[in-house]
Amino acid sequence: MSLHIVVGFGPAGAATARLLAEQGHAVRVVTRSGGAPEPGIEHVACDAADSERLTEAARGAAAIHGCAAPPYHHWASAWPPLAASLCAAAEATGAVLVMLGNLYGYGPVDGPLTEALPLAATGPKGRVRAAVWEQARQLHEQGRIRAVELRASDFFGPGVTDGGHLAARVVPRLLRGKSVSTLGDPDAPHSWTYLPDVARALVEAAGEERAWGRPWHVPTERPLSVREMVGRLAAQAGTGPVAVRRIPSAVVGVGSLFSPLLRELKEVRYQFDRPFVVDSRACEAALAFRATPVDEQVKATLDWWRERRTTVG
Repeated sequence: MSLHIVVGFGPAGAATARLLAEQGHAVRVVTRSGGAPEPGIEHVACDAADSERLTEAARGAAAIHGCAAPPYHHWASAWPPLAASLCAAAEATGAVLVMLGNLYGYGPVDGPLTEALPLAATGPKGRVRAAVWEQARQLHEQGRIRAVELRASDFFGPGVTDGGHLAARVVPRLLRGKSVSTLGDPDAPHSWTYLPDVARALVEAAGEERAWGRPWHVPTERPLSVREMVGRLAAQAGTGPVAVRRIPSAVVGVGSLFSPLLRELKEVRYQFDRPFVVDSRACEAALAFRATPVDEQVKATLDWWRERRTTVG
């Protein structure tokens, strides 16, 4: 087994680190603050945007998994140095750079999203995410690094809390039988990427040379609207039907005056105002695994939230 570096310990980074450790790999997690060690996981305090320190932390690694993300409203200024540091560390150490990406770089499109679409986003967050991959891709094509990007839709599942559209704002209320509110059209088809499948894709791609040099969409189940997902969650939870209400645009507008997150979400509101469908068949064929069935996703998510509610009171 080999050493893997996981940069960032949010939901995706934590899931990836723990999966690697379960498989018997040595895992070193890099975050600004460090953390308490877990079985098979070492935590190192390091600013990942400092290329010299990140390179030292990554010496001897087989792969660097880039799972960190700057605060949403600092993307334009913080992503470029972080991405440059990841690439520099990969070049200096020879580790495969496995980047966790998203779908912002495509911008609004008509029809399902595939990896063949151009990165045509015009908003600042979409442009910066596109630039992050383009930098890595160019270095890969020059033979200076080995890189691959796994792109996911909105996270869903155990470990997803404040940042998830079907997480802290939805599941705790649903478990109490209360109505939930959502941004955008609650009946628009939407793709949800299951967090454990994100970790599986990152781990699989690190060791699959045929996958390197291009982006892939993480295997994702068929699209379901917010209302449909809430209905499945409520049915599994046994709470009975739960009302789903769209947050009025005027309320979102007022809220954005006080919330940096709501202000930044304006750029990507199209993902919830219209169908947002991910085609992940290419990755499913290349990595030989399919997304976890949605019923299993729902059960595991509810079990995790129930356990969390008991643990934290």
